[in-house]
Amino acid sequence: MSLINIDQWQEFSIGSLFEIINGKGITKHELYEHPGTLPAIQSGEENNGCIGMIDEKYCIEKGYCVCKEACLTVARSGSSGHITYQENGCVCGDSAKILKPRIKLSQNQFLFMRTVLMVNKRKYHYNDKVSEKKYSLDTVFLPVDENGNPDWDYMEHYINHLKSPVYALLEQLQNINQSGNHKIDIRNYKRFHLYDDDLFEINRGTKLDRVKMSDTNPTINFVGRANANNGVTAFIDEIEGLIPYPAGYLTVSLGGEYLGSCFVQEKPFYTSQNVDVLIPRHDMSKYAKLYIAALIFKEGQLHYKAFVDELNRHMKTDFSIPLPVDENGRIAWDYMDSYMRGIETLCQENIYTLQKLDFI
Repeated sequence: MSLINIDQWQEFSIGSLFEIINGKGITKHELYEHPGTLPAIQSGEENNGCIGMIDEKYCIEKGYCVCKEACLTVARSGSSGHITYQENGCVCGDSAKILKPRIKLSQNQFLFMRTVLMVNKRKYHYNDKVSEKKYSLDTVFLPVDENGNPDWDYMEHYINHLKSPVYALLEQLQNINQSGNHKIDIRNYKRFHLYDDDLFEINRGTKLDRVKMSDTNPTINFVGRANANNGVTAFIDEIEGLIPYPAGYLTVSLGGEYLGSCFVQEKPFYTSQNVDVLIPRHDMSKYAKLYIAALIFKEGQLHYKAFVDELNRHMKTDFSIPLPVDENGRIAWDYMDSYMRGIETLCQENIYTLQKLDFI
């Protein structure tokens, strides 16, 4: 897929393009008591930010933030800065805001703007939430017409041009061999604590605040409570006197939306608050670490709950994961290594198949 030449694009404030409407209220109890057809949007990234469907008339009577037409939303907190497109309108809770366009936009133009606005997501995080004033003054670069106005026709045609290869990609994805998705028989598995002799030393991490870090000459990854980009949320300067953790250690998110997110870090790193570091007690292969990381995330999502029962007090006490064992009851390292190598091979084959579409 070719890169877009943005040399002639110009900068526009988000406030000049959208009216920013603050969300208000909406609880899960209200969703249960007043079911309907209007999407209720909060700050999550999953399910397009929708936490359920609610009665539109009830929301209007309560004075909630309702938009009856297509719009965008931006997460205020949680997944701060995350953008969703709501084709049929929505009501926003207090952890999100509605972005109502100042001119009527088509679906393609909304999708173009959604992608452009997502670039700004990196500017916001847990300690620097989206506010109406700040977001209104934030800017994006857009293609322009001969009068220096946003070139909406270009956006329309660009997204329309993408649809054919995207449809082809989706069809190809549906045809990809999903043999790696079969259930694993864990009847011969055994539970282990992460701090067991054969596994890890659990370290509480560097507990740094991103807002206090500088990035003048960045050389170190900063790992936060995220579930994308290997948990890396920023690239920062090394702090004098504070040695970063080396590549090869694992990080675990102890709370938040992606509780239990676990990654094998590929470069030296620091961590934010509520991120533990798992230091292998012996030489483990990358593939065994990846196997364990997947089980940690699954276990965290299944048995613990963000803001209610997080991992902080469990990691060094009763948190455990099931692992395959050999006939002597010892961890079957070779099996984990072999299994993840097989997954890697399958993924490489799928990527090769998709690359033949000349889309990625």
